[in-house]
This record gives sequence, structure tokens and C-alpha cells, in this order.
Amino acid sequence: MATANLVRYRRPRATIQEPSESVSQFATVTVCIPARNEVANIEECVRSVLSSRGIDLEVIVHDDQSVDGTGAIVDRIALEDPRVRRLECEPLPPGWNGKQWGCDRMGRAAIGKWVLFTDADVRLSPECVRLTLETAIHAKCDLISTIPRQITGTCMEDAVIPLIHFMLLSYLPMGSMRKTTTPAASAGCGQFLFVSKDAWEKSGGHESFRSSMHDGIQLPRSIRRAGGRTDLFDGTELVSCRMYRSFSQVWQGFAKNAFEGLGSIALLIFITFIHLTGHVLPWVWLLIAWPLDQLWTLPSLLAVVAIGIAIGERVALARRFHQRPRSVVLHPIGILLMTAIQWHSLWITMAGRRQWKGRVQG
Repeated sequence: MATANLVRYRRPRATIQEPSESVSQFATVTVCIPARNEVANIEECVRSVLSSRGIDLEVIVHDDQSVDGTGAIVDRIALEDPRVRRLECEPLPPGWNGKQWGCDRMGRAAIGKWVLFTDADVRLSPECVRLTLETAIHAKCDLISTIPRQITGTCMEDAVIPLIHFMLLSYLPMGSMRKTTTPAASAGCGQFLFVSKDAWEKSGGHESFRSSMHDGIQLPRSIRRAGGRTDLFDGTELVSCRMYRSFSQVWQGFAKNAFEGLGSIALLIFITFIHLTGHVLPWVWLLIAWPLDQLWTLPSLLAVVAIGIAIGERVALARRFHQRPRSVVLHPIGILLMTAIQWHSLWITMAGRRQWKGRVQG
């Protein structure tokens, strides 16, 4: 599956330096950034968007009751560049997740025919917005998404964050995804969701999944339920993100929506079984077989084959998506950590204790 998907997960085909006629007819793209206490990120994010070439755009920032000066930074940039505006926050209505509330308000206020929903910790290259629009037009889809290049630093980041690519490419049949508009066959990344405003409005906007913490899954499904088409492309060279910077941030960040991304306890049990038997047990077996002089038995040879396949895939993913070599070595540990996070996510979901930016959501 991963080998086939690495071929299907294509880079943008457009390479021209001037906007094409097909792009020019879509006069403006609106980039929407939900921000809650993002003083460390918001200026660099907004300025990376403003550096875009070959496309007209506006930037809307929804300052969600920040107390760290995020709003003041946006206001200062807005005085320098009229393309930027800060959307005043309104009280969070009952039943809404803060991010979905902000994105819904920004989407409805957007003037562009296409809207990019992105995060404050994301950085865009100057060609990113234009090439994404050209890719969406070429693919004739209503929503297109990509996994940004994931920048990591700590061991926990290297162990867990690259598994985003591993999970997507190992389990989503992209060929089938493109042949159908079935909602369950879709996927996306909440860090980068590029959508036609008409299709977004037809689907009900972010209101259609107001309580969700996984817009990367829910928005593509919502677009498909409304009759639209969605797709994925490889934007590794166009957009990057440093999501988390510590063990606790990685754990809490993934736990808030890891179970929602799977969708059912049955699938969680299945994925747990596959991961523990296929990616962890072979290592455990060899550690047991070595001192018992059982390395040249059939189970040991099968374990070596399983490890070779897994590591081979991780090497291919690391080369393609600029992941650090340490992430390959940490593969079985990363699988164990991700499995623990997924089960913890189930627990906090059932207990109603999921959080986004410090607020508990149902």
C-alpha cells in the first residue's frame, strides 16, 4: 500500500513562475488562521503567507481570546499590510470546539473563491498558495490537502510525529479514494485544508462538525457528503510545521483527536493488533531468541523479514518527506507510544476530557 501511495501522492505539476489564466480567474484566496495564545508563532506565520507570489490573497486571523499579545501583533501587521485583518472574537457557543468556531466565522467572512484553513505553527513558501490552487484546479476537486513537512527536535517528536505519514500511506488506498466520493474514503490534514468556498458553504461549513477536534478528517468527509470531490497532494517542499516541542505537548496534542481519527473501538482494536504483532513483536521475539540460541529458527527468520519490511518503508518515507534518521530507528518505540496515545484518547473521549488550547470539549 505504501509503495503504491508514494507514487500516487504526487507533487504539484505546475512549475511556472507567473500565474496561469486558470488561476487568474480566481481573483483572491483567503487564508484563515485560528489563533489562541500564539504569540510565539503568529507573526512568522502571517508573514510567510504575505510572502506569497503570483496570487492575490487576504489573511484573516481569528484571535480566540488570547491573553499573550497575539491580537496586538496581528493588529500591528494589519497596519502595515491592508491584506491582513483580525476577526474579533465572539463568546464560544455551547457545543462548539474553539478551532471550529473560529474557522467557521473566518470562512463566512472570507472574500476569496478559495479558502485555505491553516494553523499558526505552519509556514508557507512563496509559491505554496499559487501552486496549491493550480493543483486543485488541475485535479478538478473541491478540497485538496497535504501533510506539511514535519519539523522535529526531541526524541518524542521523532518517534511519534513521522507516524502521520506512516498511517496515511499505509492504510489509505489513494487509488480508490480518487475513484469515489464516499466520505469514509477521504482524508486530509487539519494543518492545511484548501477548499472552494462554494463547496464549503454547500457542506455547511465547519458548523457541520462543530464539536469535532479532527477537522482534517471531518471537513473532507463533509465536502464529500455534499457531493464534492477531495484529494491529497505532496506539498512537502511548499509548507512546513513544527507542531510540538516536548513529550507532554506531543502526548496531549495527539490524544485530543487520535481516537476520533480512527472512529470506532473495533478499528482501534484491529490497528492495535496489527501494530503490536507486525511492528513490535518481531523485535521482542529476537530479543528473546538471541540468548536462547533460537535466531536460526523459522519464527526468527519471519521476524527479520517483518522488521526489514517495516524499516524499509520507514526509510522510504524518511527520504521522501525529509524525516530525521532517528525517526526510523525509533520506529517500534513510536508504534508503542502511538498505541498508548490512541487508547488514552479513547479514555479521555469517553470521559469528556478532551482539550483544545486549554478548554475542555465534549
